[in-house]
This record gives sequence, C-alpha cells and structure tokens, in this order.
Amino acid sequence: MIEKLSWLAPIYPEVVLLAMACIICLVDLSDTSPRRSRTYLLTSLTLAVVALLTGLNAAGGATSYAFGGLVVSDPMGNWLKCFATIALMVTLVYGRPYAADRGMLRGGEMFTISMFALLGIFVMMSGSNFLMIYLGLELLTLSSYALVALRRDNAVASEAAMKYFVLGAMASGFLLYGMSMMYGATGSLDINEVYKAIASRKVDHQVLVFGLVFIVSGLAFKVGAAPFHMWVPDVYQGAPTAVTLLIGAAPELAAFAIIIRLLVEGLLPLAIDWQQMLALLAVASLVVGNLAAIAQSNLKRMLAFSTISQMGFMLLGLVAGVANGNTYNAQYAYSASMFYIISYVLTTLASFGIILLLAREGFESEEIVDFAGLNQRSPLYAGVMAIAMFSLAGLPPLVGFDAKFAVLQALIASGESIYIGIAVFAVMMSLVGSFYYLRVVKVMYFDAPVTATTVSAPFDVRTVLSLNGALILILGILPGGLMTLCAKAIVATLAT
Repeated sequence: MIEKLSWLAPIYPEVVLLAMACIICLVDLSDTSPRRSRTYLLTSLTLAVVALLTGLNAAGGATSYAFGGLVVSDPMGNWLKCFATIALMVTLVYGRPYAADRGMLRGGEMFTISMFALLGIFVMMSGSNFLMIYLGLELLTLSSYALVALRRDNAVASEAAMKYFVLGAMASGFLLYGMSMMYGATGSLDINEVYKAIASRKVDHQVLVFGLVFIVSGLAFKVGAAPFHMWVPDVYQGAPTAVTLLIGAAPELAAFAIIIRLLVEGLLPLAIDWQQMLALLAVASLVVGNLAAIAQSNLKRMLAFSTISQMGFMLLGLVAGVANGNTYNAQYAYSASMFYIISYVLTTLASFGIILLLAREGFESEEIVDFAGLNQRSPLYAGVMAIAMFSLAGLPPLVGFDAKFAVLQALIASGESIYIGIAVFAVMMSLVGSFYYLRVVKVMYFDAPVTATTVSAPFDVRTVLSLNGALILILGILPGGLMTLCAKAIVATLAT
C-alpha cells in the first residue's frame, strides 16, 4: 500500500494539510468553547506535524518532480514551507486571545481558512508550472480576502477587504495575462520548458518583454512594492490585527518563492530586463516606504509602510544575481534575499505579537502613543518590542543587521557601478527609516504611561514571545547556520 502511494511523496505535507483542514472543519462543529480550545489544539498539532514533514524533506536535500512536472519538491521550497508553517503556528498563538475577545471565534473559520491559506502558500512554493503557481496564488488570496472580512460587523474591516479584493483581482489579472503572453511566445506552461525556449533565442524578444512587464507588475503587487503598494497601508490598518499578521508574515515567504520560480527558474535568460524593473521597484519602495512611514501615528499603518521599504530591500538582492551576463553572483544574491525575507518574517511576528498582546476587549492599542511607558508596565514586552524595532532598523547585533548587510554585500560583489550606487542609496534610506523605528522605542522608554493597566498574557503567548525575541538576537549574533541553509537551498534550486 505504501509503495502504491509513493508517487504522492513530494506532496505528503499538502495531503496532510488538506485532509486535516477538512477534518478540523467538521470537528469544530461540536466545539462550543468560547476560545475553540479543541479546534485550536488540533490545528496546532497538525501544523507541527506538517512543519516536521517539510523540515525532514528539506534536510534530505533531494529534488523531485511529480504530476508530470507540475510540482517540484526541493530544499528551497521545503524550507520555506517549514518556516511558513511555523509562522502560522506563532500567528495563531498570538492571535487567538485577540480574536476571542472580538467574537471572531464564534465559528472555527479563522483556523480552517488559515490552513487553506497555508495550503495555497504550499502550492505556490511547489509550483513548477504557471497554472499550478496561479492556482496556489488564488487559493491564498481568496482565503486572505475572507480573513480580512472575518469581523462582519466591523465596517473598517469590510472596507479593507473590499479594497483588497478589487486591487488583488486586478493584480491577479496582470499576472495571468503575463503568463498567457509567455505561453503564446514559448508554447509551454512548464517553467523548465519556458526556460529552454527562451535560452534557445528562437522566441520573439519583444513578446517576451511585454509579458514580463505584466508578470513583474503582478508580483510587485503581491509583495507590496511601490508603486503597486496602495493596498498595503489600508489593509494592514483596516484588518483585525490578528489577520494583519496572518497576511503579513507567511505569505511574504510565498511571494519570494514565486519570484524565484518565475523569474529565476523560468525567465533567467531575460534577467537583464527584469533586473532593471526590480531595481526601479526597489528604489521606489525604499523612498515611498521610509518617507511615508515617518508621518504615521498609527503603528499598524507605520509598519505597513515599513513593509514596503523592507520588500524593496529584499528585491535588491534579486537585482544583483546576474552581472554583465555572468551568473557567478547569483547564489550569493538570491540566498541573501532568502535570508532577508526569513529574518523579516521573524521580526514581524514579534512586533505584531506585542500589538496583539497589548490589545484588550474594546481597545485596539494600535496607536504609537498607546505604547507610552510600556517599559514601566512590563520591561519584558518593552524589551521584545525594542529588539524588533532595532532589528527592522538594521542595528547590530540583531538579525536585521545581518540581513541588510548580506544584501548590500551581494550588490557590491556584483562589481557594477550602478548596483554599488544603489547600495549606497539603500544605506541612506535605512538611516531615514531608523527615525520612525527609534521613535517607538523612545515612546516606550521615555514617555509617561497613559494607563496604569498591567500587561498580562497567557503562558503560551508569553513563552512564544520570549523565544521570538531571543531568536532575533541569537540569529543576529550567530547568523551562519541560517545563512548556510539559505545558500545550500538556493544552490540546489539553481542546479535543477
């Protein structure tokens, strides 16, 4: 029996995730506890098993294809799946008390829809075919729309969901149209076949570039890069904070994965074209994100503009992969971007975890002034938030510094004067960005508290938050292990 099912081996994690999502949906019907304890426990156990499966697959280091080349299982995809699963587990730990206080757990939709969103992420990361990637993308985005609108009685959340839906549909159309242009030019939807067709130089270059523009535009929307960033601040601010973390953490890993699948694995012969586009998007994101964040008083909105600038920095690594037609710098550049996106997700979990912790029934705690005097109320949580802000600002010895340094190193190693100039510009923008991160730290440590309410948290939230903050520091001091993991994963992907 096991031998007959061996053809499913590359997608065992997806099979387990889908089956358990359906089972949990049924189990939840009999769970009447206000915080959906049984559903939450079963969801957490499922995610732990899926994380273990993907981690074991990644550690094996093998690359295999299934379903006629539609699906690929490789170290990069499996490690990103593992990290995305852990990110969702942490998000649910942070978000459950918040969601329960706001009536979002009357049914188990939050847990089941989150698992279907994770399934979409997995399909995106495993896709070796344009249609498979698009299928995963639509599963993720449709789940995200539903999650943003989960508080049906909240007008702001409903408005954010509508904006997200309209703009998301437009971006999906861009991406699908670009894929159709690629199919028309190359005659294939398989990423490897598309690569071979373009490398043969027998395809009309103008048609390819035209399709590439639409693909890059669609990808830019998914990562929230300027000028396709207009949905990010409104959705981050309008969505319930637990959902903001759901759409702002694990999906960013998926966005990085499909950029690698589409642009690097499929369209690398067109690197001279898409690298220029990504460079413009990255510079615009750094400018818009950092300058707009300075003017924000709402912390969620500030972190939304911060995300735009952070994604710009991540794109810089992808820009430096091919220099003068030579791919010698590719593995360093792409692994730097992978390290950056993982570090960003880890830090985002901590920052939004503190926002969720300080929120209470009837009070969102999403304004910067709400953090005034937090150190006097809880030195531990103020310390975790400070670590997260310092890491996002790129200050040593935190993981955010190592991530920024790796990307800048990749830019400089390319030897191209234009990339070295962009690296200098990125450093200047990081200095500008430090202002709004340090402002939050200043408010926590030097302003008088506006409330004497003590900060309390369930044991699981307190434990995970402490580990989250510690990891940001530990990986900053000892980044070698994660950097090596990223480098090996990228090398294995480029080799196939």
